Formats: sequence, C-alpha cells, structure tokens
Amino acid sequence: MSRTLHHYIGGKAVEGTSGRFGDVYNPATGEVTAQVPFAGAAEVRTAVEVAAAALPGWAATPPARRAQVLFRFRDLLYTHLDELAEIVSSEHGKILDDAKGSVTRGIEVVEFACGIPQLLKGEYSEGVASGVDSYSVRQPVGVCAGITPFNFPAMVPMWMFPVAVACGNPFVLKPSEKDPSCALRLAELMTEAGAPDGVLNVVNGDREAVDALLADPDVAAVSFVGSTAVGETVYAAGTARGKRVQALCGAKNHMVVMPDADMEKAVDGTLGAAYGSAGERCMAVSVAVTVGEATGDAFVDKVAQRVRGLKIGPYTDPEAEMGPIVTGDSLERIRGYIESGLEEGAELVVDGRDVSLQGYEEGFFLGGCLFDRVEPHMKIYTDEIFGPVLSVVRVDDYENAVRLVSENPYGNGAAIFTRDGDAARDFANRVSIGMVGINVPIPVPVAYHSFGGWKRSLFGDHYMHGPEGVRFYTRMKTVTARWPSGIRTGAQYSFQSGAEN
Repeated sequence: MSRTLHHYIGGKAVEGTSGRFGDVYNPATGEVTAQVPFAGAAEVRTAVEVAAAALPGWAATPPARRAQVLFRFRDLLYTHLDELAEIVSSEHGKILDDAKGSVTRGIEVVEFACGIPQLLKGEYSEGVASGVDSYSVRQPVGVCAGITPFNFPAMVPMWMFPVAVACGNPFVLKPSEKDPSCALRLAELMTEAGAPDGVLNVVNGDREAVDALLADPDVAAVSFVGSTAVGETVYAAGTARGKRVQALCGAKNHMVVMPDADMEKAVDGTLGAAYGSAGERCMAVSVAVTVGEATGDAFVDKVAQRVRGLKIGPYTDPEAEMGPIVTGDSLERIRGYIESGLEEGAELVVDGRDVSLQGYEEGFFLGGCLFDRVEPHMKIYTDEIFGPVLSVVRVDDYENAVRLVSENPYGNGAAIFTRDGDAARDFANRVSIGMVGINVPIPVPVAYHSFGGWKRSLFGDHYMHGPEGVRFYTRMKTVTARWPSGIRTGAQYSFQSGAEN
C-alpha cells in the first residue's frame, strides 16, 4: 500500500493542498510506493514567505554559529548514512554502495561549508587615499531556491543548500517528483541539527512549482541541475526577472582511449563510468573515442566481455552491479534510442534489452548496451540518452579525437586514457570542456573545488559548490570610509584620484 508524502515548510511537515499528486515507484518492482503532492503557486508562495521571514535572523547569525549547525548536520548524516542510502535506492533504483557513495559525496560539500567563517573573509586596503580606508564584505543574496534532478536525490541538493545556508540564505528546495523522500529526510535532519524554522524548506511538485519559484519576487537566486532544454528555460525565465541563476545541464561525456593506454584500466574505468547507476549520471561516459583501428578492436572486445557479465538486479541484491532505470517512461525512451541506433547503421555489439529477472518481471530493468562504429550524425551520439548505453566512435588519430570532443555542443566532462604525458597535458589544455580527467573516467571535482561544464552544459556565470558556490550565494559590498580627524577641513568639489586626495 502506498503512503502519502508531504512538503516541509517552516520546520515541519505540511500536507499538500493543491489536490494534485504524482506516483513514486520502486523501480525494481514497478510498484507505486508513494503519492507525492504537487505544490501549486499558493503553496510555493507560503514556503517562500516562510523563508523570507527567516532571512533577517539567519543572515545576522554569526558565520561561526551557522557553521555549528552544519557540523551537527554532518554528524547526523553519517549517523543516518545507511538509512539515507536505502531511501535513495528504493526510489531511484541504484545499488546500495552507489547510493551510499553519492550521499558521502554530498557530505563532503557539507564539510566544505562548515568552513564558512574563513570563506567569507573579505579584503581590506588601508590608506587608499589620505585618511581613507576601503574594505569589501560578502553578504547573503536572500531567499535561494534549488531545483534538483532524480539521479542524485541526496548529493545534488547537498551541492546547493549547505553552501547557501552557510552564507546566511534561507533555502527552498524543489526535488525531483520521481524520488522526493530523501530531500524531506534531509530537511528533517537540518531541523534536528538546529537550523531555525524556515531556513530549509522543501516543496514537491512539477513544472507549476518551478514556474512559481521563478516568478516569485522574493526568490533572489535559483540553482538548477537537469536537462539542457529545461535548464535553458529556467535560466532565461529567472534572469529575465532579475534573479541570479546557475543552471547545470546536459552532457555528452567522451573518453578518449589512446593506443598507448593501459587497456585494462581503461576498460575498468569505462565499466563504472558508463554503466554505474544505470548510466543515469550527468558525468557518465556515454562515448568512447578510440584512436586507431587496433585500439578500437581491443577496446570493444574487452568491454563487450565485461558488459555481458554485468550482474543486473535490485538494490536489495548485494551482488548486483547495476540496478533498474528510474521509471517505465525512462526505460521506453532509452529503448527508443537503441532502436534508432540500429536504424541508422550502428553495430549493436551487446544488446541488453532482453534482461528479465525472476520475481521482478514488472521492474524497469535494462542490461548494458554497447554500440560500435557510431558516427557523429547518429542520434545515439548527438542526444543525451541518460541510460546504460555506450557508443564507440573510432577515429584515425589524436587530432581528430580532440576535434570531435571539442566540437560537441556539450562541454561537461571528458577524459583521456594514455601513458603519454605530452598527450595528456595537451588534451587538458586544448579540449573545450569544463572538467577534464587524465586516466580518471569521471572527473568530478572534490567539494573544495567547483563543479560545472562549458557551452550547453552550463547557463550562468558560476559553477556549483567550492569557492564558486560561495560567490554565487553572496553579493560583494565594498565600503570606503573616512573618519574625520580634525586635521583637514573644507569641502572638495572636484573628483580627484586617490593619490591627490
């Protein structure tokens, strides 16, 4: 029997009042496990008003005291790590180790945010003119909102709100309606950690809730992670209303395999990067670019053997290496891309469409798929599939590999596997990509660096978490001060340089 979820506003659970609900599934069984309320404009407005009411007090709270809340929150996250991973897996489908790892990566951002007293230090210049000093401070931007995707229901929200609240901003989170329970639990833990009511709020919903957040005059900044089509719309709508917006969007991440690469390590990296979390990652490797026919033959042969041996199963199976797709609709969309690849002439080396698990026949399972001899004009290359489908594109030489990667309209992540330091350095320098891995297949920066891509993978001026996150959630204020000393008198009417004042 399914349960009914709620919103979390002002430090407590709040029932939905719009009368609209969505289904939350267990992807392994295909069963509906919960009903999530979809917030209307009035409910979103209530959450924003509560956050706005919390703003003055929270912004005035010393950063060290805000950090203490986050320290307690961090401890609670570790205490409840297994519980949070279970919630993620039960609604997303990813295996427990993967879910636990994603929660841990989110905790790393919380730990970074605990250093907010140091991160908010400004600059001071004494004597910029006679008797004049100048200094800068960073202050909260106001009520912030976050719109997060289904693939990381714990990690991505924690890329946003811990930094935002550490900087003194209250936050309204709109998680994916496909797996909303983890966000609600995180909000409860923040309250338990001592966050004042209204500092972290969660409103569930669909596009109506997103539109309401974008239109609300009290929302000063919006963080988004999701598809490029939606992200571009969010960016345009938010900035048109004078909001600060960072929108991290789609990707088509390439991994270049050079002839001198350690093939075993390249294959190991590919398996985890392409098929981990069923390929439902914005940093998943979806294209392998092999340099030279011999390299392509060896790579495809080894990867195919490993993909055929992938253990597919529900998250409750401790031996499972890959779980189901998040929903039935997503499964059918991915199947459509596989059919498209066949129609356009790509070679389907491994076909994972015939996976069937006893007792889980209604689950949304798909085995790993491997296409070889993919051409750049094919839809399986041009589109973000967001599933366990790897395309191999063969090129003749290194220069063509760099050109292929750089000319892709997405610029999220790319990797190169090579033993050649010159090639690695040249690739990192020249490739038109925001995050680059050298013998690292998924180059996600650690929490004290910042995450973000180039081109159509990012709309906005700031990356997420790390120093860029602090800059996004604060505004600089510069103060120029002169204190009367009685030494100089008289008005000045001309605009003079600092040296002449």
